[in-house]
Amino acid sequence: MNDQGGGRLPARWRGLGYLITGLAAAVATLVVLPVLLVPGAARPWASWHRRRADRLLAAQPSGPVRAGGWRLLAWVGASTGAGLAFGLVAVVCAGNAVTAAVTVPLWWALPPGTRAGGFAFGAPLTGWGTALTLGTAQAAVFAALTYLLAPVLARLHARLCVALLSPSAADRLARQVATLTETRTGAMNAHGAELRRIERDLHDGTQARLVAIAMRLGVARELLGEQPELVEKLLAEAQQGTEDAMAELRAVIRTIYPPILADRGLAGALAALAAGAAIGADLEAGELGEVPAAVEAVAYFAVAEALTNAAKHSGAARAGVHVARVGDRLTVVVADDGAGGADESRGTGLAGIRHRVLALDGVVRVDSPVGGPTVIEVELPCGS
Repeated sequence: MNDQGGGRLPARWRGLGYLITGLAAAVATLVVLPVLLVPGAARPWASWHRRRADRLLAAQPSGPVRAGGWRLLAWVGASTGAGLAFGLVAVVCAGNAVTAAVTVPLWWALPPGTRAGGFAFGAPLTGWGTALTLGTAQAAVFAALTYLLAPVLARLHARLCVALLSPSAADRLARQVATLTETRTGAMNAHGAELRRIERDLHDGTQARLVAIAMRLGVARELLGEQPELVEKLLAEAQQGTEDAMAELRAVIRTIYPPILADRGLAGALAALAAGAAIGADLEAGELGEVPAAVEAVAYFAVAEALTNAAKHSGAARAGVHVARVGDRLTVVVADDGAGGADESRGTGLAGIRHRVLALDGVVRVDSPVGGPTVIEVELPCGS
């Protein structure tokens, strides 16, 4: 919770609201407790509590709760007990502060026969002296208690929910194994498709040109000295075919590992990519250090695909590319000012980016609301 500067009072009020809502939720839990004991019934209720806790702690939203068994039952008991206790403390403190703050100014307006009915710290308010001193003291003390205790108790309850509703170590390991299995399968499929594409390009393009060159050279050899003009034409065609085959080979090699990465490094290669983009592109790159070749290639292709998508599908006029390295993580962010609405299922190249990144245990985040802008963030491990 941010308690700095102007955010101090709002944060305190958020804690008080969290506790009061938690008190009502705890009472509701007791009412429907038999229903929550049915397998699976408590998860939506627990997910709601977890989202509340994440918001209070300013944590990354964790999604639906997957904890089960004894952890979920432990959460029901602990959260309900803490919600009742902490919520009652908040209500008593805030209620007494509000009551005293309202009673003291209005004490004079009470009928003379009922003024003695007011109390502060258990003592009757018999006159202006006791009303101003004891009443004001009660309002100040309970307001201070609310101010100090509400955020502390709210965070304790929120952390309790997070601790009990977070996956266990075994659950996290099983989820990581499942994720790795899925990403490895996707990587193998992408690798197989890439090999088939390369084979097709070489077979249908380069190989066919080399065969044609060999045939022309064979004919030229047979006609050597008999038809010099035809031989000259065949040799010219063979030379052109050789140049075309070399160009195609270079294009295929660039799809495997762009030579510019070896020549200029990742920052230089991305600068050239941004300069040659179909839309205006601004590059901001920090000190990247030594980046593994596989990571360089994935980052390069991710930026190339993102800029191509921005030009072809979003109608963007400009894009920004930000590359930074913090520790052993390389982060690449491409943002454009286009129409947004990017969807991986429509084959806009995002799926290809994701497959490449996941193959290196990286992370891809896409934020592309309809109307724009589109922000694609790629995070890759680049440690040794």
